[in-house]
Amino acid sequence: MVLAAGVGARMGADLNKVYLPLAGRRVVSWSLEAFSRVPEIGVLVLVVRPEDTTLVESVLDRELGGVPVEVVHGGATRQESELRALHRLAGRIDGGTVDIVLLHDAARPLVSPTLIAGVLHAAREHGGAIPGLPAEDIVAVGGDGAVVRDQSLEGAIRVQTPQGFRAPELLEAYEQAAREGFLGTDTSSCMERYSSLPVRWVRGEEHNFKITYPHDLSVAEHFLAASAYRS
Repeated sequence: MVLAAGVGARMGADLNKVYLPLAGRRVVSWSLEAFSRVPEIGVLVLVVRPEDTTLVESVLDRELGGVPVEVVHGGATRQESELRALHRLAGRIDGGTVDIVLLHDAARPLVSPTLIAGVLHAAREHGGAIPGLPAEDIVAVGGDGAVVRDQSLEGAIRVQTPQGFRAPELLEAYEQAAREGFLGTDTSSCMERYSSLPVRWVRGEEHNFKITYPHDLSVAEHFLAASAYRS
């Protein structure tokens, strides 16, 4: 599930940032292509805003070489968008065709097939998996702005996507959250509240950063020009 229904206001662009150009393609097409290269991925779902329909059609027709992608219109929040996509898959989840769901930010275009496969395998083994990098440069700060020196953050990580979970438990947790009006910060926070699935950390990738500001596109361009990470 690739999530592209946000706005990305901090980019200051006239259109949704995931449709901005990156190395000759739209940002969103890079992650879709990476998922399509993982043999165990059975279905790709792209969650979009209705007003981006023309851009979506252009990406699917011109940049993905016939890769089948199912398109779902998102909701007012990220969580509602994810639930709509899960409802699209509900029949296949109930029938056992879809056993794991991976949820990925379209604004992370440099995710590699290797990381995607690693998260998928860990989620199958343990129930849930999230990629991340050690947060070695983070400190705790109190309400007055002072650094809290006696609060250890050892073991903290910077969470990335895709986050992967067993599909039946994921769907059940999201439906319960909707019934109770709970809005989590991300997928793992919702699962932590409504599911007992164990979640394992998979080491992420430095280049799997999120496109947030204009200079992030330049960094991504340089990375693509200088590396062969897709091999």
